[in-house]
Amino acid sequence: MKTLPQKTNFLGIEKEFSLYENSEIVIYSAPLENSVSYGSGTKNGPREIIKASHYVEFYDEETNCELCFEKGIATLPIKSLDKLKSKTAINKIEKDVTNLIADEKFVVMLGGEHTVTLGSVLAHHKKYNNLSVLQIDAHSDLRNSYEGNKYSHASVMRRVYEVNKNIVQVGIRAQCKEEADLIKSENIKTFYMRDIRSEKSNVKWQKNVVESLTENVYITFDIDGLDPSIVPATGTPEPGGLFWDETLDLIKMVGKKKNIVGFDLVELAPSKYYESSNFIAAKLVYKILNYAL
Repeated sequence: MKTLPQKTNFLGIEKEFSLYENSEIVIYSAPLENSVSYGSGTKNGPREIIKASHYVEFYDEETNCELCFEKGIATLPIKSLDKLKSKTAINKIEKDVTNLIADEKFVVMLGGEHTVTLGSVLAHHKKYNNLSVLQIDAHSDLRNSYEGNKYSHASVMRRVYEVNKNIVQVGIRAQCKEEADLIKSENIKTFYMRDIRSEKSNVKWQKNVVESLTENVYITFDIDGLDPSIVPATGTPEPGGLFWDETLDLIKMVGKKKNIVGFDLVELAPSKYYESSNFIAAKLVYKILNYAL
């Protein structure tokens, strides 16, 4: 399978460590942008994350390894999804990721708007029993539809929930009444930021999140889950979000206690005014990989 060369692949690693057949990890880009509701530019996210990754250190001092050389990371060419309707794009992503999983690859998907998560979750749901979806996000994304679109970024987790009831939401601080009512009626495990910041839950909230997950875990990470003081380059930056260390502590704990089977990073909207956001997103991808593998 064709992969990107050293000059344009994730981390800028040599051919020996980035060929498809030599790599356990695959970077798959899904630059879909059909339904953004405020700021735009998410279709440029994958390209800018990969570009910024060339400045991320290969060696991770926390895990004491150079994962990219030990496991191999293949970066697939970025193919435009501009002309596809959301459902068609989801079907394509599901098919592509299913094929990658069949080749025993650990798939990292870079978005794109959050809609793309559905395709990857569908593929992983077919492969893994006892699967949970850990959603790190500022928004619940549980509307039945948004602006008449059932496959809007604002409805993606509603579609995921219809397939897999094991979803755990972390960092939520913006939602409509419809979503709040659904969470209560269906008892969806949701860790609101107001509760994470409360004195009672502050010490052990990460442990509570991990205990809510099943054995196998797929992570969907909307970059706006982080506080905009860290990553302002996103379409709908919500104040009062997660900070870097506490987020990594959570993912590290998930990696130790559960089996992370794949993940995505979505909703980066690159801006010339906030180029550091691209680097932070790239570093986040590599940190999650280190915790997962």
